[in-house]
Amino acid sequence: MKKLGPDFYNITDLLTEEELLIQQTAYDFVQTEFMPVINEHYENATFPMELVPKLGELGFMGSALPEESGGAGVSNVAYGLILHELERGDSGLRSFASVQGALVMYPIHAYGSDEQKAKWLPGLGAGTKIGCFGLTEPNFGSNPGGMATRCKKDGDGWIINGNKMWITNGTLADVAVVWARDEEGIVRGFLLEKGMDGFTSSDIHGKLSLRASVTSELSMVNVKVPDSARLPNVEGLKGPLGCLTQARYGISWGMIGCAVDCYNTALEYAKERKQFSKPIGGYQLTQAKLADMVTRITESQLLVYRLGRLKDEGNMTFQQVSMAKRNNCVLARDVAKISRGILGANGITEDYPIMRHMANIESVYTYEGTHEMHTLIIGESETGIAAYDS
Repeated sequence: MKKLGPDFYNITDLLTEEELLIQQTAYDFVQTEFMPVINEHYENATFPMELVPKLGELGFMGSALPEESGGAGVSNVAYGLILHELERGDSGLRSFASVQGALVMYPIHAYGSDEQKAKWLPGLGAGTKIGCFGLTEPNFGSNPGGMATRCKKDGDGWIINGNKMWITNGTLADVAVVWARDEEGIVRGFLLEKGMDGFTSSDIHGKLSLRASVTSELSMVNVKVPDSARLPNVEGLKGPLGCLTQARYGISWGMIGCAVDCYNTALEYAKERKQFSKPIGGYQLTQAKLADMVTRITESQLLVYRLGRLKDEGNMTFQQVSMAKRNNCVLARDVAKISRGILGANGITEDYPIMRHMANIESVYTYEGTHEMHTLIIGESETGIAAYDS
């Protein structure tokens, strides 16, 4: 951390040598292979698919999962540091890895059959197969309990009908983890393969945020699947919500990467940009902004470091993850805004990353649970009273 951004409280001293090496490896990958192409992909609304095999080679997808499940078996802190560096590059890059690891590999690892694990996890971890996660629907985002997608028993198999919206990697995916409600109201997970009759996907165009990321809609019209496509080891909303906890954990680290990139850019600019008699970093108003930003970044770093160690110990709760996701999205949003202001008009150009981060953060602030939903999760944890409809 110390070499790669602010580390005001010497958190680097708490990291293992392996964790520091993993972070440096991720940083080097992003700086040498991703940053030279991000502006072009952002402008063209494309994702650099040529880098996917390297992500797999480096073990950046499902990193904390055991090796037999396609992961690298690293600590959850190390996994967080990887996502921190990927999002320092761009939220689209971290989103790709998050979906692949937390929302596709994780449910197959946690809920899948031995046959499903053997078929999909090695390729997903290596980046030779791509997956997506179908939970959000056109009319149900914050309320997954309202799920309209249906699965109906049909002999030895199932028939699935419905639509999923805002699906990262949807048109790229070889396999989709799709959640549907059966005739008894039980939510079940299925692995739908590209090319199945009645299963189609289409890209969502016109995005002004997360442009270097593929976002899609999935459509299922009388899709027939064998029972072997069902995730056998979970029933109910705890299945998809368990996956979201994994993804939100990664976002909590990634948002700090965003904030650090904005802060570092503003800090260097403030030390070099001269107005009147000295660099603008020498004026009290600018120093106050920098002091506020580095303080809030430090608070967030301590939050995710503790969260990661709790996860490694098996003691992390989803409410703790909600606090980190909620806090760190606001942190990144605020740091990006203040940093852009320090750069003045230069801050809106592609010569600097801040405006791109600002746009991306708006998506991350909303997906994987809105700020408001995480507020209510924390509120219910503290009061024991749910403030939303069940």
